Amino acid sequence: MSTENSPKTPKDDPKNGNDPFNFFKFDPESGSSGPGNGFRMPKIPIWAILLAVFALTIVIQYVTLSRTESLIPFSDFRAKIESGEIVRVQLSSSTFVGYTTRSAVTDGADSGSGTATQSLNIFSSAAKGGKSWKTVGLLSEEFLTFLNDHGVEYAMQPEQNNAILDFVLQWILPFAIFFFMWRFLMRRMGGGMGGLGGSIFSAGQAKSAAVEEGKVTTRFSDVAGVDEAKEELVEVVDFLKYPKKYTDIGGKIPRGVLLVGPPGTGKTLLARAVAGEAGVPFFRISGSDFVEMFVGVGASRVRDLFKQAREKAPCIIFIDELDAIGKSRLNTMSSNDEREQTLNQLLVEMDGFDTASGLILLAATNRPDVLDPALLRPGRFDRQVVVDRPDVKGREQILKIHSKNVKLSRDVDLSAIAKTTSGSSGADLANIINEAALLAVRAGRKEVMMEDLHEAVEKAIAGLQKKSRVIKEDERKIVAFHETGHALTAAFTEGADKVHKVSIIPRGIAALGYTLQMPEEDRYLRTEKELIGEVDVLLGGRAAEEIAFSQISTGASNDLSRATDIVRRMITDYGMSGKFRNVALSQHGAGYGAGDPKLVRDYAETTQQYIDEEIASVIDARYNAVKDRLALKKNLLDYVANRLLEKEIIEGKEFMEIVGAEGKLGDSENN
Repeated sequence: MSTENSPKTPKDDPKNGNDPFNFFKFDPESGSSGPGNGFRMPKIPIWAILLAVFALTIVIQYVTLSRTESLIPFSDFRAKIESGEIVRVQLSSSTFVGYTTRSAVTDGADSGSGTATQSLNIFSSAAKGGKSWKTVGLLSEEFLTFLNDHGVEYAMQPEQNNAILDFVLQWILPFAIFFFMWRFLMRRMGGGMGGLGGSIFSAGQAKSAAVEEGKVTTRFSDVAGVDEAKEELVEVVDFLKYPKKYTDIGGKIPRGVLLVGPPGTGKTLLARAVAGEAGVPFFRISGSDFVEMFVGVGASRVRDLFKQAREKAPCIIFIDELDAIGKSRLNTMSSNDEREQTLNQLLVEMDGFDTASGLILLAATNRPDVLDPALLRPGRFDRQVVVDRPDVKGREQILKIHSKNVKLSRDVDLSAIAKTTSGSSGADLANIINEAALLAVRAGRKEVMMEDLHEAVEKAIAGLQKKSRVIKEDERKIVAFHETGHALTAAFTEGADKVHKVSIIPRGIAALGYTLQMPEEDRYLRTEKELIGEVDVLLGGRAAEEIAFSQISTGASNDLSRATDIVRRMITDYGMSGKFRNVALSQHGAGYGAGDPKLVRDYAETTQQYIDEEIASVIDARYNAVKDRLALKKNLLDYVANRLLEKEIIEGKEFMEIVGAEGKLGDSENN
């Protein structure tokens, strides 16, 4: 009979009592707690046994000491010696015991010499029919002379300690403290070593969260907005269900599928949906769970994970945040032996398993640029599935899924919300629905209304309203003209996004006001004219301040930073400069990929000087153009700013009505 197919014997299982640390652990299934068959013992912690031994030792010591004689004053003790009542004294370092009878020593013994041929026990009772007294005194030459003068027999009693107590204090207690400290440190340092109930021997076990077959309830119908990614993964599901039709034709499924995309786009949800559709076990583990302070633990966990997965094949292994262990090893200034060993073991395991067994490895990362090239080669993660942010149709589908269990009012239009949330991920949209429900409850409503959803969108974009923040009136005026400058510049700039709302209510950490622009449709390319228009809108706030107050404030710091970044990228990345037209001057990392924080440029210092001067020139030109444009609309600027001071919020519809009726207000050039 093959030993590989033979069942495990009870002695091979540590649960049956062969683990030295689990000797006192009661097994409820077998009804036994020790190594022998039929031997039953209740669960008794080792600390309780040690405490009982220590308490018993104290009791023995107390009972032993209580047998000694009661104490009398030293003066009474001397009086009894002078009267001849005490004829024998037993001496120790601090106590004297006197007896009325002499010891069984021969009369020829020289008692005055202070020695005796028989050792006396401090715990011995008085001689036959005799009495004894005990006192505390100071042993001195004068007292010995006193004893000799009165013919008293005396002997020195050596100190006798309690042997049991000494053994407990000197041997058992130190080892017990060392044992418990060792167990505590092992649990603390190896936080992933099996939890509070584990030991150092479980350090190499994988910390994967395994979900059994059929218990994964997520389906592809629960995932929306990533239709292309779902189509890529349908093939994986089909292979797990019907592997024979692929193997018959000689085809091979990819060994690993890497899900790449920004945070919150549904990579983990897609992996669970694959397992749910295929009806196979699902092992989920994070990349950081492999890395520990002990070198070799991560590699051991990788081996253990793949071993468990092979036993339950067909199944799916999902490693989240793969970049935690899969960072590139090329041109790195510092090395991490633990991470590199873990990565090497992962590479070996991916080469070692056969896809015909139905073991599929899925992984997710939002930083594919820092991954090691060995992971991405064909034969390992040879298929990359991009899970990008959803488009407007996908956002509407995601909103419908997350609002399925939310009570919505009849006036709610999820398609309108989808249009105002361009660039949001699935997690962002789920948060918006949840925030809207909380806002409705806060307002005392039983249904979520459209205004709750709009407020939730603004809260996600600009932050929480700070209605309690007190702002001085002159500062409110500066904020009102600043935001009006943004809005009017956007209204009169071709290609700029539509103004959705203008507000001077503080939001977030530092925003004293905001102008909310919403794109009418998703855009993936920007023209040079549109980029210049975006810069104009950002500079409109400061230009309006200078027109209205003949001075500028610090409120435009974020606008200037964003405008400068756009212009810099136009010159360096997009080749939109005058001198270096169609030339890329971007910087790159020193090592493999773009993950190296040390940036290197391939152009001269004079080119860098040109870039700096060109940025300043473009910003200055656009600022003057925006300032001139707003100066021509001075009356409209004053009207909108004053109305904003009065109402604090101007909706996009009202704003466009004001802009459309600007002819009635009269422009500055007609005055």
